[in-house]
Amino acid sequence: MDINCLLLLPVLLPFAAALTLNAKPLRNDGARRIFVVGVLSVELIFTALCAGLVKDSLRLVTLAPELDVTLTLDGLGRIFSLLTAFMWLMSGLFSQEYMEHEENRGRYYAFLLLSEGALTLLCFAGNYLTLYLGFELMTLMSAPLALHTQTDAARRGGMKYLFYSVFGACLGLFGFFTVYTYGTTTSFTPGGVLDGARAAEHVPLLLAAAFLTVLGFGAKAGMFPLHAWLPAAHPEAPAGASALLSGVITKAGVLSIIRVVYYQFGPELLRGTWVQYAWLSLTLITVFLGSMLAYKEKLFKKRLAYSTVSQVSYILFGLALLEPAAITGAVLHVVVHSAIKNALFFTAGAVILRTGKKDVRDLRGIGKEMPVTMWCFTLCSLGLVGIPPLGGFVSKWYLAQGALGSGIPVFSWLGPVVLLVSALLTAGYLFSVTISAFLPGADFDYGSLRKREPSLWITLPLVILTAVTFLTGIFPGIITDTVSAIAGTIT
Repeated sequence: MDINCLLLLPVLLPFAAALTLNAKPLRNDGARRIFVVGVLSVELIFTALCAGLVKDSLRLVTLAPELDVTLTLDGLGRIFSLLTAFMWLMSGLFSQEYMEHEENRGRYYAFLLLSEGALTLLCFAGNYLTLYLGFELMTLMSAPLALHTQTDAARRGGMKYLFYSVFGACLGLFGFFTVYTYGTTTSFTPGGVLDGARAAEHVPLLLAAAFLTVLGFGAKAGMFPLHAWLPAAHPEAPAGASALLSGVITKAGVLSIIRVVYYQFGPELLRGTWVQYAWLSLTLITVFLGSMLAYKEKLFKKRLAYSTVSQVSYILFGLALLEPAAITGAVLHVVVHSAIKNALFFTAGAVILRTGKKDVRDLRGIGKEMPVTMWCFTLCSLGLVGIPPLGGFVSKWYLAQGALGSGIPVFSWLGPVVLLVSALLTAGYLFSVTISAFLPGADFDYGSLRKREPSLWITLPLVILTAVTFLTGIFPGIITDTVSAIAGTIT
């Protein structure tokens, strides 16, 4: 058997597992729990096997010349696919306790698995067509997670998520048609695929197409002005789904932008043009806007959603600089932010589950009742602000170095300034929760406190993700060495 056929296993396993969830033996909660956690664990193993063994591409079907569905696994795909499989397992563990009091658990787990299969397809995409199919399929499979509770707010948030994502995908499809017309191939090729002679005659069109494509895929990443779905959809979804929407699914937009900019249009087309300056401007607006809105927001999960709007645009800012150091920081921040934001949403979910409290103003003294949970929240908050030796410091260091060394007028110094202001705002909206949780004040009724710590199903993934936040800061070379080599080939 061709070793490249292994690529099918992580893509097809979640779909096959989702289809069997309605089988009679799995309608029992205990059996379903074992099945879901087992499938997610095997999915991580399969993905790791593919990352270690697969060296070539697998063509599934050819529709027309240069129109085929192809799977491959390069260095970038390995990082994103392993991240996806690991975070889905963490969410699966967390959801076992959290979903006990929710209805339609079978449906929730089915779409949890289906969305992982779709995102894995996107990570394994070997060309633009496969990427687009994975992007659209992931949107359709993940939207029911946002709609799960079926409240009016959930319906509004889910429909907004669908509208923004489908609209963004349409802009991405315009980019596909442009590359197909003026490129030599739609396969992902470091440095771009545009035919030099033909492209030179249509530079304005190509720049417009590149900008619209970045804007479209940026909708999934929450980039202004297509960011409004995040604070609408995330707070209404179950916490395990909110964590994935915020920590991982937004990164699908990031991966799509990397593939299109660095492997299709090519960075040389954009460097020094209005597209680069407009893209940089939008990312910095998003960073500041998201931080400011998070600082003012009182609902716990909605505050974290606005935080994601800001933090994911740190990544997009690094990519827009078109510099190797900034790209390294951006991809490292993909991993770091995913671990931190999943942990923060798990914390919010654990608090809601155990106390019913959704407003940060009601969290006074919660650190005395849920010390492990809130210490994980505090340590991950330090990472998100960028305090050493946690991973957030290293990723933001690379981003700042990339900006300062880029030589881009204004943005070379404005970018680090905005990132610093955002970090201060991040400290304000996260540390205020910690201070209130552990230091409620002399007038607080300590006699009303009681232990509310969640079970191991929630505590274990929280501790693991907190450990990842430390490890990526202490041993960043695990990721940065690989990404630096990739950045050197695509810029």
